[in-house]
Amino acid sequence: MPDASATSTDHRARIVDVAAQLLREHGAAAVTTRAVAEGAGVQAPTIYRLFGDKDGLMEAVAEHVLATYVSAKAAVVEAAEADDVDPLDDLRAGWDSQIDFGVANPTLFGFLSDPARGLSSPAARAGADVLRARVHRVALTGRLRVGEDRAVDIIRAAGTGTVTTILSTPPERRDHGLADAMYQAVLGQILVDAPAAAPGEPAAAAVAFRALTPDLDMLTDAERALLGEWVDRVIDTL
Repeated sequence: MPDASATSTDHRARIVDVAAQLLREHGAAAVTTRAVAEGAGVQAPTIYRLFGDKDGLMEAVAEHVLATYVSAKAAVVEAAEADDVDPLDDLRAGWDSQIDFGVANPTLFGFLSDPARGLSSPAARAGADVLRARVHRVALTGRLRVGEDRAVDIIRAAGTGTVTTILSTPPERRDHGLADAMYQAVLGQILVDAPAAAPGEPAAAAVAFRALTPDLDMLTDAERALLGEWVDRVIDTL
């Protein structure tokens, strides 16, 4: 007798793959229950049983596509670290990739930019972790003038706003330099002009030291936590 749970999992994966392909090739209007059911070789009630409704199916598609994209981004970050790629070059590559993904996937971007959906999305959280890893590498160079969490928030806010503005503008009127201008504005907010060995940049020096505190193995966990709390307080006041 076939395993019902395995069959259900197989149906779910096939349905999501078909829906994602329809979305990618023909847009959101093509993702109908009938078209997905025919493409996946299942009955329409199977879709309702597994996903509840079309909105539930679209959320599953968004999660699937984003998870695939984030997995590729994470591999790029790991390779950049292993190959000693300049952290600022890696950060720029991540920005460009994120803008391109959002503009190329407007329906998915709409789902994932909804705060309620974003908070519940494992793939969205994994994507944020990839950005944090990139920002952490920049912090270690002594270039950040703000704390890592604030830098991440500024980059995410600017990226979401940039994609939203591009998508809400007719293609023929889009400013092709907008994403670059926004990225330069972000850098002006989060970076100092040079690595922070210089005493004139205490904030960047503090941020760089904060990035190192988790690796201070000569301290106990409690001591590292306390030190991190102290340095965070210094950063917040600079």
